Amino acid sequence: MKPSLASTLRPLVVAAFVLAAMAGLQPARAQTETPATDAALSFALSPEPPFLFTAINTTLQMGMVGSKIMEGLLYLDTELKPQPLLAQSWTISPDGLRYTFKLRPNVKWHDGQPFTSADVRYTVMELLKKLHPRGRSSFAKVVAVDTPDALTAVIRLSEPSPPMLTALASSYESPMAPRHLFEGTDAAANPYISKPVGTGPFVFKEWQKGSHIVLERNPAYWRAGKPMLQRIVFRIINDASARAAGLESGELQIGGLSPVPLTDMARLAKNPALAIETRGYAYMSPFMLIELNLRRPPLNDVRVRQAIAHAIDRKRMTQIVWMGYGQPAVSPIPSPVTTFHSTDLPGYEYDLEKAKKLLDAAGLKPGAGGVRFKMTHDFIPLGSDYQRTGEFIKQQLGRVGIEVELRSQDLPGFFRRVFTEYDFDSTSLYYGAFADPTQGVQRLYWSKSIQKGVVFTNATDYRSADMDRVIEAGQRETDPVKRKALYDEMQRIAMTDLPVIPLMETRFITVASSKLKNHTVSADGIIGGNFADAFFVK
Repeated sequence: MKPSLASTLRPLVVAAFVLAAMAGLQPARAQTETPATDAALSFALSPEPPFLFTAINTTLQMGMVGSKIMEGLLYLDTELKPQPLLAQSWTISPDGLRYTFKLRPNVKWHDGQPFTSADVRYTVMELLKKLHPRGRSSFAKVVAVDTPDALTAVIRLSEPSPPMLTALASSYESPMAPRHLFEGTDAAANPYISKPVGTGPFVFKEWQKGSHIVLERNPAYWRAGKPMLQRIVFRIINDASARAAGLESGELQIGGLSPVPLTDMARLAKNPALAIETRGYAYMSPFMLIELNLRRPPLNDVRVRQAIAHAIDRKRMTQIVWMGYGQPAVSPIPSPVTTFHSTDLPGYEYDLEKAKKLLDAAGLKPGAGGVRFKMTHDFIPLGSDYQRTGEFIKQQLGRVGIEVELRSQDLPGFFRRVFTEYDFDSTSLYYGAFADPTQGVQRLYWSKSIQKGVVFTNATDYRSADMDRVIEAGQRETDPVKRKALYDEMQRIAMTDLPVIPLMETRFITVASSKLKNHTVSADGIIGGNFADAFFVK
């Protein structure tokens, strides 16, 4: 028998009513140590982000800074359950078409203006829905945000949207923005994307390009007695060996997204002055992939894309390049997303002979020096591990006659080349799959996600009527069994057409001083956590 809409939404509704009774945030973990006073935190950051506003660009380095300044309505705890942040409670209508959020009273923006439901309406309708890289998917069903009073925001949907709470549950993913500073401006050109004004525990102080970003304690933060840190200094250090040395010496006290060369991890893990944390990345479920530009021959031939998939030894790449911090990917929905992950899919085992036969069938016979064709490869410039990934791909494809030219640039240049100019043949980078395919995966395959200039969307120019049909059905389906079947079909189409080749499910690491506590207390860890509870022990 088909589950009713009410039964499908009941877990969310129950959670909402339980949370409605909560007046404040629950402690993330018991605090038994005595916090140090007047402590400053030195945070390793690389590469330098272009700006600090993740409502329109979800680069993770932006999130690590911006989430301490700006906050979302909710956050996800380490069990992936929604918890209140700027919204102190919420309810969902029985038909799933109205989400009513009761906002915290007496919350102020850092410039002293009150945070109200008008800010929620502006943020959702003008920023997240229109400009956010995942917003066109996550907020596709949102038709309006009503503001019956200053502390009530009602998000209205055209159809039920199962991932709505997850999409709103991160200060990294969906930070609320000050309407009075953005309305009527071009958000992408607004100066406040580089000097954010938020409601969070830390206030933007200064940014010296190429050197550091400084945040100061917010003395008027709405959580009494928080934050416990007086200052956070994000030190921009692009050399991975320098970051490792800084963490070992104590000059740096934290770094995320595997901040040191993985070849150094075994040594650092034995250092009692350091703590290794693997939690805090469940929210994003990252995976490494290759994007292929279907605008360009011969990459627009599926046989060539299949040949590339067969030519790359994903297991060896995981072991050699990434030192075992991950596992080979078989699907665009990684295995940690257990609700939707499938393995009953077309597979591309490492097989050079299959790759060569597919290239022969595509008319790409070996020429001078055994070269069949040449292509460029742009790896995301996030450190030596990503460069080595590009080098590994170049070496692997060379064995089947594909000559690869590696290209390196700074991060803004990479974003411009790939997502605005579409001037690439292939890329290697990681995406977050997130807890629901609507958030993280469909943007790679949905034709409506082709948005020039919007990063981390469909850059390959992949267009498939069958894929669009399945994705759009998955957006609105509330029957869990049928929804799972739709995403199984989505994965089968994706792995048949191969505009994107999944390479590896990434396992990131946070390295921190053993004296720093409570830095990872949510599902998005140091990327989306606001550090209000973080402290150093005396």
